[in-house]
Amino acid sequence: MNLDDAPEQPCAICDKPSRTRVHTGCRERIDANLRELPQLYRQLGDALMPGRRGGDGRSATRTAPLPCSLDTLDLLARGGIEGVVGGWARDLCEREEWDVPRYGTIASTVDWACGILGLNLAMICDEHPAIREMADELRSIAGQARRIITGEKPPIRIPVACAGCGNTLRVSLDMDGIRCGHCQQQYDHAAMLNLTPARRAAA
Repeated sequence: MNLDDAPEQPCAICDKPSRTRVHTGCRERIDANLRELPQLYRQLGDALMPGRRGGDGRSATRTAPLPCSLDTLDLLARGGIEGVVGGWARDLCEREEWDVPRYGTIASTVDWACGILGLNLAMICDEHPAIREMADELRSIAGQARRIITGEKPPIRIPVACAGCGNTLRVSLDMDGIRCGHCQQQYDHAAMLNLTPARRAAA
């Protein structure tokens, strides 16, 4: 069947109409995050180097604060960026019955994981039952790393009430959509922004 003749269905990530299981825009965003995460990991490592801050050429003194944050250390440690991309890569290998290589450094694990996920992204988008969760986690971890590197403040999350059950959801303008963890109701970006603020719903 020609792709143009395929019936439209909700995208498995954002629920917008798509002729493929995951539409092109969502797939390209996953690919971009996978390509960027190894670089972001190394940029975070550079942020931990003493004397990197400031443009006056002076090095940090013994009383100066550490040029990093606990969030930076968490992303660099095992279970941070490595935990997200490595977890999905190992899940893929287990599903396909592929051997999982052993790497000595966290950076090399991040490189391998992002590489194998990127190479098999078409199959993942077509078949993986948790593609939405994967896309959300990759977007979240990459966004967190970018904000640390650039100094950008995290987006403000607004509490809104799920139209189905009244459960409080926290949404922000950068989100493609959200699913209620209580009743599993899914909202795309536009529907999410039209939900009633939680404080008004509780009044």
